[in-house]
Amino acid sequence: MVQGNTGDTPAHVDVLIVGAGFSGLYQLHLLRQRGWKVAVIDAAGGVGGTWYWNRYPGARCDIPSIEYSYSFDADLQAEWRWTERYATQPEILSYLNHVADRFDLRRDIRLNTRMDSATWDEAAGLWRVALNPGGAMSARYVILATGALSAPKLPDWPGIEGFSGEIVHTGAWRDDIDLRGKRVGIVGTGSSGVQAIPRIAEVAAHLTVYLRTPSFAVPASNRPLDAGEQEALAPQMAALREGARQSPLGWFDGPRPGMALSASETERAQRYEEQWNAGTTGLLLAYEDLLIDEDANTTAAQFARGKIAQLVHDPDTARRLTPTGYPIGSRRLCSEIGYYEAFNRDNVSLVDLRETPIERVEGNRLITSAGAQELDVLVLATGFNAMTGAIAAIDITGRDGAKLAREWEDGPRCYLGLAVAGFPNMFTVTGPGSPSVLSNVVVSIEQHVEWIADCLDHLRATGTATIAADPATEAAWMQHCDEVAHMTLFPRSISWYQGRTRDGRLVFMPYVGGVGAYRAKCDAVAAAGYDGFVLTTNTPEQEEA
Repeated sequence: MVQGNTGDTPAHVDVLIVGAGFSGLYQLHLLRQRGWKVAVIDAAGGVGGTWYWNRYPGARCDIPSIEYSYSFDADLQAEWRWTERYATQPEILSYLNHVADRFDLRRDIRLNTRMDSATWDEAAGLWRVALNPGGAMSARYVILATGALSAPKLPDWPGIEGFSGEIVHTGAWRDDIDLRGKRVGIVGTGSSGVQAIPRIAEVAAHLTVYLRTPSFAVPASNRPLDAGEQEALAPQMAALREGARQSPLGWFDGPRPGMALSASETERAQRYEEQWNAGTTGLLLAYEDLLIDEDANTTAAQFARGKIAQLVHDPDTARRLTPTGYPIGSRRLCSEIGYYEAFNRDNVSLVDLRETPIERVEGNRLITSAGAQELDVLVLATGFNAMTGAIAAIDITGRDGAKLAREWEDGPRCYLGLAVAGFPNMFTVTGPGSPSVLSNVVVSIEQHVEWIADCLDHLRATGTATIAADPATEAAWMQHCDEVAHMTLFPRSISWYQGRTRDGRLVFMPYVGGVGAYRAKCDAVAAAGYDGFVLTTNTPEQEEA
């Protein structure tokens, strides 16, 4: 693994960026180009963010690799050649290491370093930051590029801390895990589980899959990319990229014209068959109304359920793997390569935790209400504390002693997904209230990074000391996000798109109004002098800081 700089960070910088993934690397590059003194810290041993940690078997992107890449540099875009339609984790990590080297980013990145705490110093107009391992620094601005899916969620089953075999989370995979010839249990059948299960089944002596909520999974239809394929796209690339920036999802492709219920049953079946093999979101792009009309959605869900029944030989296993009770697409639609076929193998068994829940762990045994299973390795594909978890894990203290983690216990709040009221000069990349995880996140990342850089340039040019979200505007934005979400089918299921307040209410976190509409809103806010933000001018002391 290529290592970055692990030396000392400066005592003071203009901007401290937390995270060296897609967001942090581009933010560093752009701000450095514009003359800012910048430092990046990351807890990992290398750059890559999500793609450094998620090394589980079968890990790959579920967005076409050509689209899941930076667009800010034409030469970078032209020189990198992807080998598969959906890139594997090692290839994406190689790409991000290439970016770090190509733009000489490593000299400003300190790896193996966490932000333990950040405290706002009102008098100085600075953030005081404690690092782990030791050290302290200050920064005029802090940018949290920590990723939406970077804080693994761990189960709290009685006895799990004493599991005597090996235990690993898919989001914090270790290279020393060897699954060959082992009795493996995997808990979770979301996106990570769907990708990992067929690959683990190929090498394990036996794989027990512990199913919580079955996912809709569609064929990735992955294939090698011909060397000339990317070159053939080159003349169209600028237009495709701009179209993605203005689209609902940040993809090159949008929904096919028409409404599902306006088509005949035969026409729908033909179109669904075509879209089933079109890639990750292909089925959901069959018609324009599949995420807003429940009756239309049901036609697509029934088609997908029929496919599961065809792919899984045992009817009882197929029944357990078949999602019911929520609209297709309202939970993350998974991309699969051999997932359903894995359950036809003799060395794979399925335990339905809805019927026989996990009770406890004893030694190397995972015990459900139906009995115990001895395991050599327990794989936790149990997901993440999505969108807010990595930020809430840091001890962040804003104005008047406000603690960010405590503030978010009553529901995540963030103006435009960019800034939190009460925490001046702090920005979040793809935070709650932005398209984030409901989009091609690289498109959303580039938009946020560029908006933040423009904002900082404006603050410098105007002698502005602090910028902070206005609480009333922030509340209105989050209310708008919730209203827009309820115009769709997304809130009809319980998913990691939703945060939970301390009194048990569900709060829908991402903005579903579309990448293009969101971009226009952010541009309008900036053009209006950062409407919805409170700006203060520099004091003489702050000018000297």
